[in-house]
Amino acid sequence: MRLRTQVLLLQLAVIAVSLSVGFGLVISGSDDRVREEYAQRALAIAQSVAADSDVQSQVASHRGSGVDQAELASGPLQAEAVAVQQRTGALFVVIGNQSGVRLAHPEPDEIGKQVSTDPSNALAGNEEVSTDRGTLGESVRAKVPVFDDGRVVGFVSVGVSTARLAAETRRDTLATILIALAALAVGAAGSALLARRWRRLTLGLEPDELTELVREQGAVLHSMADGVLAVDSTGIVRVVNDTARRLLDLTDPVGRNVDALGLTPRVRSVLDQSIAEPIAATVGDRVVLVSSHTVEADGRDLGMVMSVVDRTDVERLTREVDSIRAMSTALRAHRHESANRLHVLAGLLRHDHPAEAIAYLDELTGAGPRSSRLEGLDNVGEPHLQAFLDAKAAHARERGVTLRLGDQTWVQGTLRDPVVVTTVMGNLVDNAVDASSPWAAGADRDGRRAIVEVEVLTDADDMFITVSDSGSGIALDDPDAIFGEGVTTKVDPGVPGGRGMGLALSRQIARRIGGDIWVADPGVGGVDNELSGAVVVARLPAVINTGSTADDDDGETSGGGADG
Repeated sequence: MRLRTQVLLLQLAVIAVSLSVGFGLVISGSDDRVREEYAQRALAIAQSVAADSDVQSQVASHRGSGVDQAELASGPLQAEAVAVQQRTGALFVVIGNQSGVRLAHPEPDEIGKQVSTDPSNALAGNEEVSTDRGTLGESVRAKVPVFDDGRVVGFVSVGVSTARLAAETRRDTLATILIALAALAVGAAGSALLARRWRRLTLGLEPDELTELVREQGAVLHSMADGVLAVDSTGIVRVVNDTARRLLDLTDPVGRNVDALGLTPRVRSVLDQSIAEPIAATVGDRVVLVSSHTVEADGRDLGMVMSVVDRTDVERLTREVDSIRAMSTALRAHRHESANRLHVLAGLLRHDHPAEAIAYLDELTGAGPRSSRLEGLDNVGEPHLQAFLDAKAAHARERGVTLRLGDQTWVQGTLRDPVVVTTVMGNLVDNAVDASSPWAAGADRDGRRAIVEVEVLTDADDMFITVSDSGSGIALDDPDAIFGEGVTTKVDPGVPGGRGMGLALSRQIARRIGGDIWVADPGVGGVDNELSGAVVVARLPAVINTGSTADDDDGETSGGGADG
């Protein structure tokens, strides 16, 4: 038997027993209460009749046993007794004299005869209430003395039939039973509704099933690598595992409204409607994939469950892979260039042109009038940035874009956190290269060269990075929107959660260390006619260690490959 059925039967049993005991006590005492009530009523009637002055004078005037029956039957005492009886509904109203002779009786033939019950107590001046049987049957009766000038001259006896009393008791008992049955029916209906509501709240599960479900839920949720956050239909957080707390940076979220958790707008929007395809979002310096689906049972909305997957490691690996790719591209380009140079040098020597070969060697080593190295790279004394910019220049050449350094570029010292700087710079450069590339979607160069200019300046330990390009600019009403999560002009279904996270993540990283990234020019002009695209500026405070040299820093080189 199911527990809810057992509870229902137990509730019904408790209600039935409680009603039986309570109403049993009421019924058992109802006869005594009705009898007492009728006795008091009879006593009150007798007292009112005995207190009548006319009754007192008439009783005093008819003494002894030799009374005239015919006179009394039509006299005022009989009329008064009959009137009181009819008015009050009493069984009888009898008036007797000092000798115990009836002066008034409901049956005129009984007038002048001795009363059937002992009147001595009343004739002694006492009031009494008793149950007795007389000529009219058993009754609850009251006897009250009649006084005249302070002496007892007779008595008044008023009776109420016990048959009427029994009928009244039966009516009260029946009413009590009906009330008890109605209360039992209400209790049964309430218990049934409670059992039904219990079934709805527990989705038809038994307590042992609920206990096992809670154990399994705790074991599964907290062992999952993915984060899980569940809210009910009113927006209150009901379930959250440790992974979700860590990825979303939540503290004591259970029982709180989801709007009070401080979620980012992009993450919060996932809980407004079911989103099966994961979307990327940034939380602090993390990139997460979030998706959601509604939960229903028996056609009832139970709320929403959101899944959170950490993509930060994927982003970090992507940046490292992009950095390696950029390095390999640079090495491949250098290998091709070296092979071509060796062919040229071999040809000059083979055709007996030693002077030209020496001049060509001077040019290759930088001793000549022209060098193939990125112009201005000597102004970057920081080894990580120097290698990074050289690799990015080679990568840009592979895309048909010329990367050059601004005239004001000057960096000395070492980077305190090379990953932060190269991540921000890499994202800005990659987006500029994509915008300037002649193979970009919708590109229209009009014969202009594809150029990206990077200018890096330092002020004490702060760094300023300016990236300009020759692209078509930022065609948005609000240029600052390019830093929003998921904003991109490139579609790549192979990237989990979609693209458009690079610039958003870069701005969050910059702001986390107290800096910022902004659009200085959306593309209505540049530093010259060649650079007519967008200009983006980044300020990174306290990233340069000016008190140490490059050889003292053993940080690793990293690049940024995520797009905006």
